[in-house]
Amino acid sequence: MSERKPIESWLTDMDGVLIHEGVPIPGADAFIKRLRESGKPFLVLTNNSIYTARDLHARLNRMGLDVPVENIWTSALATAEFLDDQRPGGTAYVIGEAGLTTALHDIGYVLTDHEPDYVVLGETRTYSFEAMTKAVRLIKGGARFIATNPDETGPSTEGPLPATGAVAALITKASGKQPYFAGKPNPLMMRTGLNAIGAHSESSAMIGDRMDTDVLAGLEAGMQTFLVLTGLTTPEEIERYPYRPSKIVDSIADLVDRV
Repeated sequence: MSERKPIESWLTDMDGVLIHEGVPIPGADAFIKRLRESGKPFLVLTNNSIYTARDLHARLNRMGLDVPVENIWTSALATAEFLDDQRPGGTAYVIGEAGLTTALHDIGYVLTDHEPDYVVLGETRTYSFEAMTKAVRLIKGGARFIATNPDETGPSTEGPLPATGAVAALITKASGKQPYFAGKPNPLMMRTGLNAIGAHSESSAMIGDRMDTDVLAGLEAGMQTFLVLTGLTTPEEIERYPYRPSKIVDSIADLVDRV
């Protein structure tokens, strides 16, 4: 087996790797500081489409993590890039928050409920039955169905919340159409992110806390993968998957010296 090239660029998930329930994970600040000092290309990724990159920059900054706006890559940005490539200057009916609507506005999309090219589903704090009904009818009328990510639940301090994947399943049942998911584990999100920072998969690494999204997406994009145990995956669960990460570490703190 050929030896892997040295890691020249890093992609890392945010929740469960750098932060947990609004608190930085020990070592996250040192890892980001080392990345910035090294000058190596890097991205912080999230499947969450609620926030803009600027929102996330401010949120991380308040926690003591200085991540520039241009080093943040969301499923909303990946979705917008995909749509801009597929159908430039198109139209979309959107269920989502500012992170998604801003990303689509920025590529010149018109947001409308009148015969849109696409129905685009993202995360929102308040899923409306009326909006979901409209989405179903538009998809049945010929609109193409896109979703930012397949995550079925999202975290909150009170417990799990229904997320994009769960709502997509409801719309699929009612419309008979499956969505195309742009976010992890689709390697498209990795590849568009790598392109954004001018990096190559063979000399890049992906750090995540989930086997079914982070590790799978990194693996399918051709990157080295690091699984941290500070998020959703336990050591016992790893063995249930038919694939493995390149390396398993306790936390992001164990990777500071790898940069």
